[in-house]
Amino acid sequence: MTSLLSSYVLQYPTGLTNPRMYSKTEMNSKSHPSRSTAQHKALSALTGRAAFGVEAEKEDKEDYEKQKPTLNSRARPRVVAVDPKNSKGPISEAVDHVEKLLVKLMYDSSRPQHYLSGNFAPVQIETPPTADLPVRGHIPECLNGQFMRVGPNSKFAPIAGYHWFDGDGMIHGMRIRNGKATYASRYVETSRLQQEEFFRSAKFLKMGDLKGLFGLLMIILQILRLRSFDISYGLGTSNTALTYHHGQLLALHEFDKPYVVKILENGDLQTIGMLDYEKRLGHSFTAHPKIDPFTGEMFTFGCSFKAPHVTYRVILRDGFMHEPVPITIPEHIMMHDFAITQSYAIFMDLPMYLRPAMIMKGKSVPYIFDGMKNARFGVLPRYAENELQIRWFELPSCFIFHNANAWEEGNEVVLITCRVQNPDLERLDGAMTGNAKKYISELYEMRFNMKTGLASQKKLSETAIKFPRINESYTGRKQRYVYGAIVDSLAKVTGIAKFDLHAEPEPGKDKIKVGGNVQGVFHLGAGRFGSEAIFVPREPGISSSEEDDGYLIFFAHDENSRKSQAIVIDARTMSAEPVAVVELPNRVPYGFHALFVTEEHIRGQAV
Repeated sequence: MTSLLSSYVLQYPTGLTNPRMYSKTEMNSKSHPSRSTAQHKALSALTGRAAFGVEAEKEDKEDYEKQKPTLNSRARPRVVAVDPKNSKGPISEAVDHVEKLLVKLMYDSSRPQHYLSGNFAPVQIETPPTADLPVRGHIPECLNGQFMRVGPNSKFAPIAGYHWFDGDGMIHGMRIRNGKATYASRYVETSRLQQEEFFRSAKFLKMGDLKGLFGLLMIILQILRLRSFDISYGLGTSNTALTYHHGQLLALHEFDKPYVVKILENGDLQTIGMLDYEKRLGHSFTAHPKIDPFTGEMFTFGCSFKAPHVTYRVILRDGFMHEPVPITIPEHIMMHDFAITQSYAIFMDLPMYLRPAMIMKGKSVPYIFDGMKNARFGVLPRYAENELQIRWFELPSCFIFHNANAWEEGNEVVLITCRVQNPDLERLDGAMTGNAKKYISELYEMRFNMKTGLASQKKLSETAIKFPRINESYTGRKQRYVYGAIVDSLAKVTGIAKFDLHAEPEPGKDKIKVGGNVQGVFHLGAGRFGSEAIFVPREPGISSSEEDDGYLIFFAHDENSRKSQAIVIDARTMSAEPVAVVELPNRVPYGFHALFVTEEHIRGQAV
């Protein structure tokens, strides 16, 4: 999101090159590359189950493996080496001088910078692999692999303002083998970061700069400055999320294309380059693609400031990307996540609108939430060749950052999500105060009836829950358990809660505690804060074991001792006693999304 305004000015007349968001061929395309009859039959078999069951899913997967066409010799998409060409010149120097003068005369330097202090503050250096870390308890064998979390970590001090979304992407990784752990942290070497390294200072516009007349002038300076920069590789930070597909670890940012990062044998992390899928990816790439654990396909979308505003893509397990399916949204909105079932993809047209004029009204984020407008949810057959079959449903106004999962039950499509009642991106611009309005983010079940066209919703938790995760072997299928991060008013994770979707919420609660559908809560304790927890099954894939038979792993920080740890807890019992605690050599700042990559996938990397 940090490149939002830079992306915006690039897509409207400014005298600069306008990056292609869609070619005419893509926009007019009415067809996907055809799938074989055998594959259609296999996919039909996969979607024909009314209720999820381990044995049924085993049969489905066996049927699919028998019937699916053999993958041809198509090579995986090539990685594009990112080598931006920029130059220092009179325009760049003049912009620097004017910027310094503007900051001195117009920027309020006394304004608090919450997200540059405490454990939100960036770490100053990368950490090379540090082996044989102290371990209390034991690390289970199923955690052999690499646990990682990405987040914003500005390499250069901001010139003026700073929003939490602004930082350069840094991956914190922990390599685990045979009960031993190695830690490393590395920046994702994006085009943006490489160019700032060339100039040895922050050069790109930040969301935290966007307030009033000062913000408008900073936008104008950015337009002038970009004449000296190479924008051909995009301007993203890769600071949001990670995924693993077609043999490659991808670092993601929703206003850019994926960056490929290699996990080295010693646990180190190396940026290889960018993916544009043989120049067929002409739009941005969501930070939250979905991977079907049975077909191996990845489903993704990208947002644009231009109509039709959303483009949907399907990527086969070998990395081949199908033709784009434009999804028409009336105007540009913030769509951070979506969901899939065995048969459908679910898009969210939520009333969080782009309003650049808000900058002149003193807002630091050019998005505004309209609580008077309903939330719309579009359900599209996931292999649709166009948007003609999409069904739109409406529910009361809300915003959603993250979904947990979705599936089908009879005529209904079910979505489990974290519904935000009062989204306010201003809270993340660095000026947080103790009087900030309570953040309301609750677990919800939403149902869309494909027969009647009606939608309904049910609250499943108290506030505030975010970063919902599941056993990802159940992605797109009915599952029972959801693990969510409990957050306080300052966006800090105070614990992890386990929800049982087969149980009813307990009435009369004013906070998240055990009882009703809350099966367990792991509290970190006073002064200790965590992050998104990833579920790792005791046995990989769907097996005869229970859905919650596995572990949760996450990074945590003790603000009293100023030490960071990796914590492993039992996902079934949610015991207060961790299974393992790994002492980390350096501080791990609070960040965004995490991922676990198995040893098998590390060995199978295609880079």
